[in-house]
Amino acid sequence: MSFWKTITRKEDPHVYANKDAHLVRSLRVRDFLALGVGTIVSTSIFTLPGEVAAIHTGPSVAISFVVAAVVAGLVAFAYAEMAAAMPFAGSAYSWINVVFGEFFGWIAGWALLAEYFIALAFVGSGLSANLRGLLAPMGITLPNSLSNAFGTDGGVVDIISVVVIAVAAVLIAMGASQAARVENVLVVLKVFAILLFIVVGLFAIKAANFHPFIPKYHETANGPFGGWQGIYAGVSMIFLSYIGFDSIAANSAEAVNPQKTMPRGILGSLAIAVVLFVAVSLVLIGMLPYQKYANSAEPVGLALRAAGHGGVATVVQTIAVVGMFTALIGMSMAGSRLIYSFGRDGMLPKWLGQLDKHQRPNRALWTLTIIAIVIGAVFPFAFLSQLISAGTLIAFMFVSLGIYALRPREGKDIPNPAFKMPFYPVMPALGFIAALFVFMGLDIQAKLYAGAWFVLGLVIYFAYGMSHSFLAKKGGTDHGGEKK
Repeated sequence: MSFWKTITRKEDPHVYANKDAHLVRSLRVRDFLALGVGTIVSTSIFTLPGEVAAIHTGPSVAISFVVAAVVAGLVAFAYAEMAAAMPFAGSAYSWINVVFGEFFGWIAGWALLAEYFIALAFVGSGLSANLRGLLAPMGITLPNSLSNAFGTDGGVVDIISVVVIAVAAVLIAMGASQAARVENVLVVLKVFAILLFIVVGLFAIKAANFHPFIPKYHETANGPFGGWQGIYAGVSMIFLSYIGFDSIAANSAEAVNPQKTMPRGILGSLAIAVVLFVAVSLVLIGMLPYQKYANSAEPVGLALRAAGHGGVATVVQTIAVVGMFTALIGMSMAGSRLIYSFGRDGMLPKWLGQLDKHQRPNRALWTLTIIAIVIGAVFPFAFLSQLISAGTLIAFMFVSLGIYALRPREGKDIPNPAFKMPFYPVMPALGFIAALFVFMGLDIQAKLYAGAWFVLGLVIYFAYGMSHSFLAKKGGTDHGGEKK
């Protein structure tokens, strides 16, 4: 077999359907809405609007959120069709494996894996910092050795981060449906906190804080500020907020009636998130001049206290800390299903793709958890967080283009899905171009880190995955998806 035929050998979708049939289908639309909102509307809604306004956009931060939402929405339509047609564990990795071939599936999956490893560690650290901030006024403090990552400000291990990541894993290990119940309750609580901020903040808005809505463009030490250049820079920072809908797709093998459940969960959670993000950003800017949010890790609390609502600030920040746990659940579930998929296909050691006696992918779950804890304990987040957007955008580009390879096979070897991406063939191209547009706006460091991550992925594929995959052992399939 030639090199090109080797790397483009495609998995038969029926094989994935059979392998994933052992997973328990227990998740409904409400569970996926909670999973999506819980992952998308995480720590960023309480921090990013103020930070982006101060650094890049001024009052026009809401425009950056809308533009980022349009990009995410275009890709979400592609995700919805893919998930309805192929409700397999592993989302983009499994889909691209079917429509473009093993190597491209691996690249898309490897891109997403960076997101889950790093985002899980990042949210754990963020939850720890916010919880310690709430406990400090009560006189409850931890020594530096138990508060920071190894080698940072006298840190040995961030013990709270370790505990909350491990607790999320224990909860998921007990079953997806049990984790979903906890997620549903916490998401309702978090949305209540956001709505409370919006309602209270509306009465403290000053119209003067919105003028000029788009400040005049100029360069700063942090890059462009003002004008459309600043809005574009804001989009690249903000896009990280919207990538959580992949966590829904990654669990599609555990969905009840995925033909309807997946599109509703993916598109519905994104719609809810967009409304909340735009509302929070407009209220936040209206309450205080955007310059006040420079270097503030908690702009929502800052705005509420400035308006004389210290009690509300404490309530909102307390719920926000609890709400961060929803992102840990969503990312742990999705990341573990991705690693399970790698093991299921032999791209990584096959024991990662084995289920326990209750048909749960807990070996993959604990592998993800341990690595995320180690990453959080050792590496500085300024170095790693940039990988999240870069890797995910690459996967988004693959999925958008994948619609062109999926359509000719729908109704043949792939079921004809109940939901299809509208305005075909134009919209998939727009999704690809929009994701590329955001990717080009990332800074050079993010692209360099992504490049290093992909080099590691290529080494693993050519040294292990290419020869150990189940496709290699059975001789692959032809380009139509049929076995040779």
